[in-house]
Amino acid sequence: MTTVAPTVGDRSDMGSTTTSETSKLIASDRVEGTTVRRPNGDAVGRIERLMIEKTTGQVVYAVMSFGGFLGIGEGYHTIPWSTLRFAPELDAYVLDVTEDQLRSAPPASAEGNDPSYDRKWEEHVHRYFNATPYWSI
Repeated sequence: MTTVAPTVGDRSDMGSTTTSETSKLIASDRVEGTTVRRPNGDAVGRIERLMIEKTTGQVVYAVMSFGGFLGIGEGYHTIPWSTLRFAPELDAYVLDVTEDQLRSAPPASAEGNDPSYDRKWEEHVHRYFNATPYWSI
């Protein structure tokens, strides 16, 4: 169990909030920093940020870092969340891509604040990863 600090608007007399994880739920801060692996178990990168659709609260992208050493030469890509699956046996998220596919993927920043995430760009990302766009599910 993890203790979560009260957020803005919480009453201080309510005490701390406790969250627990289940086999179906995980706290977002536990996802960030998680290793991404290929189906064979080879590490591909790490989840840096989750991008969440504002009105539905649905996680739609993971901004993933790959390559580099100590942050130098590291690349970032926005991966449609639907292309990742959690593999308990690897304790990691799995993405079925080759090294070349990943290097050629549409780039992003570590902060997840660029590119503009306009619909045209999002369509390009979903086509690249052969993923159904989240807005049509």
